[in-house]
This record gives sequence, C-alpha cells and structure tokens, in this order.
Amino acid sequence: MRMQVHESVADIDAVEWNRLAGGYPFLRHEFLAALEHSGSAAAATGWQALHLTCRDAAGGLAGALPLYLKSHSYGEFVFDWAWADAYQRHGLRYYPKIVSAVPFSPVPGPRLLVSPAADRAAVGKALTDKALELASELGVSSLHCLFPGEEELPAWTRAGFLTRRDCQFHWHDRGYRDFEHFLAGFTADKRKKVHRERRRIAEAGISLRALGGAELDERLMDALYRFYAATYAKRGRRSYLTRAFFEELRRTLPESLLVIFAFHVGEPVAAAICMRGADTLYGRHWGSEQEFHSLHFEACYYQGIEYCIRNGLKHFNPGTQGEHKISRGFEPVYTYSTHWLARPEFHAAIDEYLRREQHQVSAYFRETEARLPFHESPEP
Repeated sequence: MRMQVHESVADIDAVEWNRLAGGYPFLRHEFLAALEHSGSAAAATGWQALHLTCRDAAGGLAGALPLYLKSHSYGEFVFDWAWADAYQRHGLRYYPKIVSAVPFSPVPGPRLLVSPAADRAAVGKALTDKALELASELGVSSLHCLFPGEEELPAWTRAGFLTRRDCQFHWHDRGYRDFEHFLAGFTADKRKKVHRERRRIAEAGISLRALGGAELDERLMDALYRFYAATYAKRGRRSYLTRAFFEELRRTLPESLLVIFAFHVGEPVAAAICMRGADTLYGRHWGSEQEFHSLHFEACYYQGIEYCIRNGLKHFNPGTQGEHKISRGFEPVYTYSTHWLARPEFHAAIDEYLRREQHQVSAYFRETEARLPFHESPEP
C-alpha cells in the first residue's frame, strides 16, 4: 500500500474519492472542496487539510481518511476545552492537534473510507497507523476522530485510541404512512401539543416549502445566508461558513442541499438548512428574521419528518443537543469520538475521566428514553 498526505482535497481525484464516500454527503469531494475554496475550512481559519489516501499495488484508491491540523477546538462539537486547559496549567501546549472530522458538522458517519474491493481491516489499519505516524512527525499533542460510525470503533480501539460517548436525538421511520400516522403512536397530551404548535403556524399565515439546491435563486440564496449569519450574530459571534460555501454547494451538490423556507406574506422569514444523504436527512442550520411562535419546531422538526416520509428516507438527524426533541418523537442515539494523547500521563488521566463520564452519559440516555412520547417504547 502506498500512503500519501494531501494538503487539499483538490489534489485527489473527485470520482475516486466519491466512490469511497458513497451516499454520505458530508464527505463528498464537492462538500469538502466547497469548504476549502470558500475559505470556511482552511489554514487561515485553523483547519489545515492533511487528508490521507491509501493506494493499492495497481494504483487504485483503496482508502482515505479526512484529517485536519487544528489550532483551536472551534467547530468540532466534541468539547475538549478542559483538556486544553489542563495542558496549559502544566506548562504544555495542547494546540496544534490533528482531528479526523467534517468541519462544523457534528454528524455521525464514516471516517475510515475504504473501497468495497479492499481488505477493510488492512486498509483501516494502514490509515490509522499513518495518522499516528503523522501526529508523531508533527509533534502534536493529540489525534482525534470525531463522530465516526459505531462500526469503525474497533479499528480505532486497536490503534490505541480511547472512546468517548455522547448522545443525540434522531427520528426513525417505522413504516409511517404520513405525519398523522406517526403522531398516532403518541400519548394524547403529547399529540395534542404537536397539533397546537402546527395550528399556530397556519394561523400566523405562514407557509413552508422544501427546496432543493437547483430550485434556489439569488433572492433565496440571499435570504438563506442572511438567516444563517443572523443566528451567530445574535450570540455575538461570527458565522463559520461563508456565503461562497453555500453558493458552491448549490452549484456542485444541488441534489444534497435541501432548504426548508418559511414564507410570510410572500416573503421568506426563516430557513432550516439541511443535507440529504442516501437514506438520511440531516438538519444543519437554522435562522430567522422574525419571531413566530413554534416556527422553529415546524421548520426544523415537523417539516423534516414529513419530507422523510414522503421521500422514503429512513432517518432524520436534526442536529446536536435539544431535549425538547424528545417530546416530539426524536429518540436518543449514542454518538462517539476517539482520542489519542501523545503524553502517556495525559492519555491515562483522560482514560479515567472518560470511564466516569460514560456512566453519566448512559444514565442520561436511559432517562431520556423514559420521556419519549409514545404509548409504548418503539422497537430498537
């Protein structure tokens, strides 16, 4: 196997890369290229690409691993600020570090991309070994893989990584004919609450439309970015993604970009920005210019569920956090990250911390399961 490090995804053939990424939109060549071209994820913003590729004896792309050299922990959604602080208190530098992740996207999915024709275990080992070798060469404090699929955990564990577990809330299609069929499984009071929230939207004169990338004109693109940036501005922060990123995504990956717009008196007033995968809808960003009661729930949750049922998608991941999702039929699922610390004493200390944290996460998972709105617990 021949290993190579690439400082831009543009250095890798798009067709070859996409054969490995499959239907997972966040590792499509077009998505990563848009992040780089737009300056959203680049060396200047603390996201220097160090993507790994693995080629077989015939020169074919057998595997790949998205990697970034990071000078901070922003845009990751797996929080290690306390670890960085511990390093600083000991007179050590935590940054730079290396992460395998999709910038600004806390969405579980593949990280070790392996060709179906290749030996998955062998290619996975080659990629993790090379990543560790690169970490040692660059003298970084640590190497992290964020939101890998559960099936990848053994490969990272065998390479000496620690596993961290967290929780998100996802919707799963269990053969629903329509939204009312989904609500029929709710207890009466929870079902009544959802109906009341949806009624408020109709009474406010708001209409909603789910539009693919090819359906977005300049007026809607202006509104989309205005809403997105406003969400960060309200918190006194700059937005991670640039307007150019969304423009390129509309042009190069229109089949994956989906925006649910809310209109009032014919004008767009809010938007939920989503990505569509092979069998999953991913809710990513929300923004609005006007406040309407229950509009966030309608645009970000109920419209997404309806879209999945209509279009045969089996899962809806509406994003991180938010216990308010539980009463609306989103079930807890575990998410994962893996971590390797170069200094053995810190590796051991964080291992002990993660063991204690996992007990807390497990207890929280069971607590949220008990608060689901269904008559009976759904089949796992």
